[in-house]
Amino acid sequence: MRSRVSSGQGIWIFGSLIAVLGVGVISLGIGPAWLAPAEVIRTLAGGGTQVSRAIVFEIRLPRIILGALVGGALGVSGAAMQGLFRNPMADPYIVGVSPGAALGAVVAIATGVSAGFAGLSAVPIAAFLGGMGAAASVVALARRGGRFPVTDLLLVGLAVGAFAAAVYSFIILTLNPNKVSSVLFWLLGSLAPADWSRVVAALPYLVVATFGLLLLSRELDVFSLGEEQAGYLGIRVERLKLLAVAFAALAAAAAVAVSGVIGFVGLIVPHVARLFAGPRHVLLLPVSGLWGAAFLMLADDAARTILSAEEIPVGIITALCGAPFFLYLLNRSRKRGL
Repeated sequence: MRSRVSSGQGIWIFGSLIAVLGVGVISLGIGPAWLAPAEVIRTLAGGGTQVSRAIVFEIRLPRIILGALVGGALGVSGAAMQGLFRNPMADPYIVGVSPGAALGAVVAIATGVSAGFAGLSAVPIAAFLGGMGAAASVVALARRGGRFPVTDLLLVGLAVGAFAAAVYSFIILTLNPNKVSSVLFWLLGSLAPADWSRVVAALPYLVVATFGLLLLSRELDVFSLGEEQAGYLGIRVERLKLLAVAFAALAAAAAVAVSGVIGFVGLIVPHVARLFAGPRHVLLLPVSGLWGAAFLMLADDAARTILSAEEIPVGIITALCGAPFFLYLLNRSRKRGL
């Protein structure tokens, strides 16, 4: 089923895209060597000095693009998961992807595996496989015949996530102290290791997951009426659940693989987008993706500049923004009796 985008919705999407591009230009100029927006634009157009070209194209541009891809995918996935679970506190990691990916990465670090693939080292590959493995386990364990009850997906996801977290916490306790710092930095999320190889490696997974969820926008709108009503209206409910979880898990696992665990993007952004763009997923999903890209780029700007001597993991910045917002949502849900 398809949904048409009206002219008003198109304006929202176009305006959000312009905002993302503006944030990207500003972010390209932020760093130890400040570049004015005009200089950034000249450099992108093929001009600029040799130094500015090296800074923009070799250092900052892959990081900005990777941040936009990760933030956008998490934003779209968060909006889809909140629609699927009809829960304002759902996010892309709700089916155990984050702790599963963390377990894969910690195992790779602990064992010292060095084999890589497609320009990626063993750690991000192990993280991706761990995240997808956790999501697959959740789907398999939550299945009842040919059905996937939403409540079971949620509860099994929490259980699988808790188990994976317990295992990787135990492994961390046994690690050489020299490896613990790298594990913790990875678990807190960072775009510092970004390069063109990571962008190329993550691009197909993040794009496929994002567009897959966008194609489900109409079905998610109908699903919000309730499973039974959606079935009466011709929605293949169980197929929708499976596809939405699969695409969200793919996006989250790919994001964790190239940037570590960056939480709260998929929680905060869809709510803010919903306040302005409304609940229809045909508009909510693309706006959440674009705003997620802008939010993560801005968070990364803060992570790179708050402390002059060192860089803060961007996951700390998103958590500082997201934790109070989560408490606000919880308090509002209690007042409504949800």
